[in-house]
Amino acid sequence: MTARSILASCRNGPLPASHGPAVAVLADERTIYEVMKIKRIPTGFIIPAQPVVALRPPSGANWVDEIKHDGYRLIVRRDGSTVRLYTRNANDLTARLQAIAAAAERINAKSFTIDGEAVVVGPDGLSRFEELRRRAAAHSAILYAFDLIELDGEDLRNRAFLDRKATLARLLRDTEAGILLNEHVAEDGPTVFAHACRLGAEGIVSKKVDGTYWSGPHRVGTMVRHPESIAVQRKRRENWNR
Repeated sequence: MTARSILASCRNGPLPASHGPAVAVLADERTIYEVMKIKRIPTGFIIPAQPVVALRPPSGANWVDEIKHDGYRLIVRRDGSTVRLYTRNANDLTARLQAIAAAAERINAKSFTIDGEAVVVGPDGLSRFEELRRRAAAHSAILYAFDLIELDGEDLRNRAFLDRKATLARLLRDTEAGILLNEHVAEDGPTVFAHACRLGAEGIVSKKVDGTYWSGPHRVGTMVRHPESIAVQRKRRENWNR
C-alpha cells in the first residue's frame, strides 16, 4: 500500500462515520533507554525516532501523513562498502534481510543512515508480518524508507522533516528494488486515517513538516492505529499470551 492509493481513496469522497478515528491510549513518557531496552549501541547506530500514540490524527498544514506498515523498524547504515541493518533495539539483521542490504550497497553515496520499515508485501499491497519471520524474507522483504538521518558525512537531524524527505527521495530515485520511498500525504489527517482503515492499513503516522529528528518518543510525530486491522489484532493476541 502506498500514499498514492490513500490519496486516490481520499479524492473519491467521504466515508461513512463508522470508519472514524480509533481510540488509543497516550504513550507513557519514559526515557529512551527504558523504551528501547538497549544495553550496547553499535557503531553507526542511531536510536530511531518514536511517534507518540495519539487519540486521533492532527489536522492542519503543519502536518503530513504516512502509512504505518507492519514490519521490522530498521536503521540502515552504510559506511563505504559496509552495510548494517539494525532493529530499533540495535539487533543486527544484515545477514537475515539480504535483499535490503544488497539494495543499500547499490545506492550512489559514500555513506548514509536511513530510517524505515522492513516488510513483506502481499498481492493486496498490505504488509504480511508472518512472512517477514520466514527464511524467504531474506529475498522478498523490502524497506519502506521514510527518513534520512545522515548523508555523506552530514548530520541531517536538525533539518526540517520535509527537507530530509526530499533529500531521501533524491537519494533513492534510481533505486529499482529493495528500498522504496514511503511517500506522504498532505491532506486532512482524520480523513487520511479513515481511508487508510478502509484499505486495511495498520494506521497512519503524522509528522510535523518542520520537525527535526529526535531519537526516542517525541511529539514531532504521532501515530494512530486502526483497532480492527490484522496488525493490531495480532499484537493484542501476542500481548495477551505473554
